[in-house]
Amino acid sequence: MLRPITTFLGTIFSLVTLVVVVIALSIGAVFHIYGKDLPSHESLANYTPPTISRIYSGEGRIIDEFSRERRLFTPAEDIPDLVKQAFISAEDKNFYSHAGYDARGIAAAVVEAVRSRGRNVRGASTITQQVMKNFLLSGDRRIERKIKEIILATRIEETLSKEDILELYMNEIFLGQNSYGVTAAAQTYFNKPLRELAPHEAAFLASMPKAPSDYHPVRESERLLTRRNFVLKEMYENGYIDEARYESEVEQPLRSVQNGDFEPFSAQLPPRDYFTDEIRRQLSQDFGEGEFFSGGLAVRATIDRELQDIAAEALREQLEVYDRGTGRWRGTGKTLPAEALESEETWRAALADTKVARDIKLDGTWYPAVILEIGDQQMRLGIEGVEETEAEPHVVPREDIAWLPGNFQETFERGEIVHVRRMTADSDGSFIRWTLRQVPQVQGGFVAMDVNTGRVLAMQGGFSYQHSVFNRATQAKRQPGSSFKPFVYAAALDSGYTPATIVVDAPIEINTPQGLWRPKNSSNKFYGPTPLRTGIEQSRNLMTIRLAEEVGMETVANYAEKFGVYDDMKPFLANSLGSEETTLYNMVAAYSMFANGGERVRPTLVDRVQDRYGRTVYRHDARDCTDCNDPGIPRSRSPRIVSNRERVMDPVTAYQLTSMMQGVVDRGTARGAINLPVPIAGKTGTTNDARDVWFVGFSSTIAAGCYIGYDQPRGMGRSAYGSSMCGPVFQAFMEKAIEKYGGTDFKVPEGCDFINIDRYSGSRLPDGASGSNVVSECFREGEDPLFGIMFDGGYAMGGDFDLFQAGETEQVREVTTSTGDKAQVGQKSSFGNMSSGGLY
Repeated sequence: MLRPITTFLGTIFSLVTLVVVVIALSIGAVFHIYGKDLPSHESLANYTPPTISRIYSGEGRIIDEFSRERRLFTPAEDIPDLVKQAFISAEDKNFYSHAGYDARGIAAAVVEAVRSRGRNVRGASTITQQVMKNFLLSGDRRIERKIKEIILATRIEETLSKEDILELYMNEIFLGQNSYGVTAAAQTYFNKPLRELAPHEAAFLASMPKAPSDYHPVRESERLLTRRNFVLKEMYENGYIDEARYESEVEQPLRSVQNGDFEPFSAQLPPRDYFTDEIRRQLSQDFGEGEFFSGGLAVRATIDRELQDIAAEALREQLEVYDRGTGRWRGTGKTLPAEALESEETWRAALADTKVARDIKLDGTWYPAVILEIGDQQMRLGIEGVEETEAEPHVVPREDIAWLPGNFQETFERGEIVHVRRMTADSDGSFIRWTLRQVPQVQGGFVAMDVNTGRVLAMQGGFSYQHSVFNRATQAKRQPGSSFKPFVYAAALDSGYTPATIVVDAPIEINTPQGLWRPKNSSNKFYGPTPLRTGIEQSRNLMTIRLAEEVGMETVANYAEKFGVYDDMKPFLANSLGSEETTLYNMVAAYSMFANGGERVRPTLVDRVQDRYGRTVYRHDARDCTDCNDPGIPRSRSPRIVSNRERVMDPVTAYQLTSMMQGVVDRGTARGAINLPVPIAGKTGTTNDARDVWFVGFSSTIAAGCYIGYDQPRGMGRSAYGSSMCGPVFQAFMEKAIEKYGGTDFKVPEGCDFINIDRYSGSRLPDGASGSNVVSECFREGEDPLFGIMFDGGYAMGGDFDLFQAGETEQVREVTTSTGDKAQVGQKSSFGNMSSGGLY
């Protein structure tokens, strides 16, 4: 009787055992098959997540940041327990106890999927599995991926600690708003560091991994609030917060940056400008775009924030002065449709979505505005971000457009987007009215750098970065005009000429493939035999051409290349007048070498670059400090820094040229435009038809340069000169720069013998001579200067022309600069059809 029962039970047991073995073998086979050729989980031990690269000012303040994924890496030990507990409660409450996967969670998910007939498929992934999916696998919902996920999760649990796994997860997870990792998300949603988060804010962040787009704090606020409260409940049930704390946190409203409850982190940063964007461009070339945008680099910029703001305002002011002088209204070119003007809510929303420059500060902040009503005597505006008050009505009176030829109806249209700023009284800053502004069509650039280190202190590449990101200081190649002439004179001085050498200033005719070229001086006069000093002070074109021919254009080209003005200068005679294009950045760097006595300057926008671990991977200043670690240095003496820079010019030549260029400012083409408390040397440049106007100059500490011109080169009119347009920009900037960095007389090098010279005739004068014609010139020590020898460049000096006679005044006229000062400039000559570059 018992035997059949025993046999039946034995059969059942055998079948069950066989089924279990088959299932086990099948599962083992599945895991063996899928376990092959999996990505290596061991690489996660050395994983370095893509993180933000940040740019810091010299004072250590963040001024810009760049990234493709906005992530701030935070080690696990620096992540507060409260934040960890919120994510564990939301995503994986058994995280610290399971071996990489949660069997009960997987079973529950399978049961729910079966019950709903596949309509409700939820994940059962642990945090460890999510790490595997995010780092090593795809995000598709397939059983194969889930099996691979479990296999890798069990392997990684054997390799890394729970805290290491949590660190990977909390720095990699996407939490919406282009924020990756909890630190970046806390900054994005609350503008707070992790340590300052309250439980309801930590629960807010922990709600996001499920589906960030489904829990937007504005569009899906109710859904997010429900999810946040669920996470808080889980934290309470898991023992991470007590009941009283839970009840108080649940009552907290949903607050975020996106709802306007906190100021965004970006508001603490200055608007991106030409300086930081140029750093991006240069470092992307040096380190590669991938490393720059994801390497977590810490970049210490050379920028002087105070001087940068002054440079931007000085250039903007001069551009606006010229633009308003043209008497043309262009506006922004943007108009809102009529339906957008029906209510304040609609026009404010439409205006906020319109792309116009919002980074302009010139005599106050410029605001985007829309024209709502146009009357005979005034226009009513809607101004972005500004509420209308009785004291400051949003109207523009007719008198504000007195600089335009037409009236309101002829010039403007309803819905047109414009810029406005407050007009205030100079005496007390009280409000007068709103005034219309426009971004000028004419553009320009400005660069200033330390003459000894090449550290760029300020750079402005146009009127507004948001209006045009093209950097005219580094990317625009323009004709430098007469500002190139110092390199011709430098080549001559190093070739044995002296500041007193006589060169003929007389007519020249040169056959070119384009026809006969008859260059002239800006004054349309000829001056006969003239010393080099006067030639550069008065920017004589004919002398420069003859000198270039004497020295040889190959030699001039070599000098220009040695100073970094050009990479490959063509040895054409017209290029001696600055007709070949270069950048303002190159010109200012080259002038810095004149200022420092002829040593190589490598311009830089970056002092130092550190990688994500704090290791210095680039340092600009490679000079040696021989006794910086000596505690016995007297308090009256600074440490000794040894320069290892290459010498590109003889120091005597550098001083001679600097002295001659100082004459340009004191009594030459820049006189009246530059008036500073320390010695300044420089050179103006105005190209054919005033397509480009320049001034580049320097003190003993800082070199700075400006150019102004249309992006599509065209003449700016007969009143446009380097001295009258760029001179005021240089003056305004250097006034503040000298206050901050000082300045001294230019250093006289060893090997100079000084002899009094008549600057008009070049003849030697007695030691005690005095008068406006007397200048003390530096001659090389041991050199026996020859006086009375005249050079003509191989072009004979004819006698059938009118020479400038002693006692005559040059044909110049007086103009008023934007600062109200007077400057004298010559009458422009015609250069025929050849674009020759150098007038004044």
